[in-house]
Amino acid sequence: MNEEQPKYKKAFQGVSQLSLGISIAIAILIGVGIGFGLKALTGYAWTIWIGVFWGVGAAVNNVYRAYKALQKELDKPEKDEVKVD
Repeated sequence: MNEEQPKYKKAFQGVSQLSLGISIAIAILIGVGIGFGLKALTGYAWTIWIGVFWGVGAAVNNVYRAYKALQKELDKPEKDEVKVD
């Protein structure tokens, strides 16, 4: 017995991968924004780098979480097919 996969499975996988790319860019942009906010509060230009590193760290965390989720999905045992002769 061969079960059909959901009709839009590949589309959902593509959207998931696209959202990962967008989340990386957004995390870095938010970090840079935090850095500029720290510069405005403190007056020190080097505080921008704190925000940049924070944003890059958040982006790396997003990639790691996506990797772990994909690894968990791939490690799931597939349903055993029972063949009736």
